Amino acid sequence: MAVSVETVGMLEAKLEAILPHLDERQRRLLLGAEARALGHGGIRAVARAAGVREATVSLGVTELEAGDEPLGRVRRPGGGRKRLTDLDPGLRPALLALVESDERGDPMSPLRWTTKSTRKLAAELTRQGHKVSADTVAGILRAEGFSLQGNAKTIEGKQHPDRDGQFRYINEQVKRFQEAEDPVVSVDTKKKELVGPFANGGTEWRPQGEPVQVRTHDFPDSELGKAIPYGVYDLAADTGWVSVGTDHDTAAFAVETIRRWWKNLGQGDYPLARRLLITADCGGSNGNRTRAWKSELAALAVETGLEITVCHFPPGTSKWNKIEHRLFSHITMNWRGRPLTSHEVIVNAIAATITATGMTVLAELDASGYETGVTVSDQQMKALPLTRHDWHGDWNYTLHPIAADQLVSPDDQTGQHEHPDRTWLQHAALTGLDQTHWDELIAKLDVARHAQREAALHHRRGGIRQAAPGTGRKAVLDLTDRAALTIVYQRFSVPQRTLAKLFGITQQSAHNIIRLTRPLLTVIGYTPQPTGLRLATPTEFIQHATDIGALTPDQINPACY
Repeated sequence: MAVSVETVGMLEAKLEAILPHLDERQRRLLLGAEARALGHGGIRAVARAAGVREATVSLGVTELEAGDEPLGRVRRPGGGRKRLTDLDPGLRPALLALVESDERGDPMSPLRWTTKSTRKLAAELTRQGHKVSADTVAGILRAEGFSLQGNAKTIEGKQHPDRDGQFRYINEQVKRFQEAEDPVVSVDTKKKELVGPFANGGTEWRPQGEPVQVRTHDFPDSELGKAIPYGVYDLAADTGWVSVGTDHDTAAFAVETIRRWWKNLGQGDYPLARRLLITADCGGSNGNRTRAWKSELAALAVETGLEITVCHFPPGTSKWNKIEHRLFSHITMNWRGRPLTSHEVIVNAIAATITATGMTVLAELDASGYETGVTVSDQQMKALPLTRHDWHGDWNYTLHPIAADQLVSPDDQTGQHEHPDRTWLQHAALTGLDQTHWDELIAKLDVARHAQREAALHHRRGGIRQAAPGTGRKAVLDLTDRAALTIVYQRFSVPQRTLAKLFGITQQSAHNIIRLTRPLLTVIGYTPQPTGLRLATPTEFIQHATDIGALTPDQINPACY
């Protein structure tokens, strides 16, 4: 008897509601049961109502009539589609050959020098006769223990034989200083940053579809230039200081940052300290072979009265410097995804850096100019109060605080060279001060300089002086010469090498005099006003001095210039 249309319609509605909730085997058994209940023509009617093949319904009838126990699973063992690796035994070895290291892989493979994405791997396998999809390739690689990985920076290159010994020595020095409650700082220069609307790595939350617009090319802005962050990290206090420079990363800039840290943080945190330990890399502005670094530190030791010890990390081990992962890494995370559009943004982003452990950072913009190419002669190096340690004296040394005048090279102090007449350099047309105001300035400057030196000496000695005032080695330039040199430098932007020739001293001596005298002028409330002229060479300066009447032709000694 044929199954009626009404019956098929009712059956279709019932199966449409039930079949989505059943697995594959359960659907076959249900369809078989309905077909048996309908009798003759039931297989065809049920297949039409369920939208499946008649063979599927027939298989369900057979399984019911066989009377087998429930399987506990959807398919019988071995059922379902076979894996490609089983159907194509050569697929797995061919794929592994493609992803092997370059040393063992096929040198003729087109993938040797390209990115080995699953799409490209699948295309190459298909070309070799192994038809496979990118998803299947990914599954096989995961089954073989592969995963997406980047490069790992673990190869440190050639290691110095005393590498571990220096690490132990630094550790011992740090313990000794910290036990004595003397400061220990880690210093370094952070990566230079472009200032302006440039892309910065990382992401931050913003309204969808509204990313910050930045430039497509990273060409430095001619006006804004770059920012040079130099940091000082105090290990014990867990505090940082960063000076953001705008000129050059020189030894003078590095030591100036340490000086600013000491004035703003260090001397307040360590009021009784008489020593300072600095750990630094072996290269850059604070490198162990940089003479200017040692010379600047010697001057800092004089100013602060601190005995400054420096321990350098061995070559190739800069990542072990504490400041890298305790300070700089947090700064980088703090400004991720944010264009560094100005120096103010950079300073504020650094100063806002904090950590869960309580680390804080102070930052300041250092817009001063730092001259490059400053040289320190062999004689100047010999004059530095520097003691090298018994263990690797090239990496470990101590600078002792002595009188600032002793930093001038021996040749300048002995008077072996012919010096020019310097009185004309104090002329009112050059200094901007008439004789009355000049005398008043020198008198104030003398008081300020004396007080500054006595305070520094008293701090270093820890008590009253043992020798009478005025004893010790004399400076080649007196106070009036020092004042004239500094004022001329600020008024006419004269390079320090030119001033050295005009005053008959070395360039390093000129640099030290300016650095020590300029703060004293600020203390007494005098700021030289720039003239807008830049006299770069001795010839230009002498010609200008002659034109304004500060110098007469008979005063010029060409041999001195």
